[in-house]
Amino acid sequence: MQRSRGRRVLAGAAFAALVIGLTLTPGRAPATVAEQRARLPPPATCKDPVAGVWQSHAYNPMYEEWGRFTLTIRRVEGSETELEGEILNESWYGPKTETVRGPCRNRLQYLVSMDAVGSYRDGEVEFHGLSWKMEDAICAVTNAFGYNLDRFSGTIDHEIQEFQSVNNDGGRYVDVPTVFRRVSCDDSEDVEPRVTMAPPPFYPPEESSRGCGFGQ
Repeated sequence: MQRSRGRRVLAGAAFAALVIGLTLTPGRAPATVAEQRARLPPPATCKDPVAGVWQSHAYNPMYEEWGRFTLTIRRVEGSETELEGEILNESWYGPKTETVRGPCRNRLQYLVSMDAVGSYRDGEVEFHGLSWKMEDAICAVTNAFGYNLDRFSGTIDHEIQEFQSVNNDGGRYVDVPTVFRRVSCDDSEDVEPRVTMAPPPFYPPEESSRGCGFGQ
């Protein structure tokens, strides 16, 4: 049986060591916030402070894992604080230079979606998955594959349309800084989650940190 390098692999005895190493150990080397910002497309200018489509593009060098999340956030009708929507995660494994998913080379690649809910109060956002679905088992996905639901929480900087969040998935991702930029105000617009982005011309140096990795 082929072993999966998945961030979220549920396994039996044959995969016990992999589960301990990849699912229970927190990621301690997330990409810098400056690098994440450099990869994101320009922001949309929206009237609603939170509703719309938000995207991230981050690399975890400890596991050589790329992740590109798309949050589609809508207001719950009749509520001033409650949110609903979807989370989409395109994930692939490879070197830091592989900013766009490449061809299948027996390295894990997949597209997972989640129904999601959350809340927005005084600039603070919490948005988390309720259940997950494999949308596309692109490469090296085995029957042992499983997924921990993502939970993003943080604040929105309205001047730059940026959701400065941390992700806690109940596994190895503990308070991992994840930067989202709003790319569309209306989820009825056709926003492609696998948008091809040119890599940044350089990787900026580490910024002075504040809180969970976000600079001033």
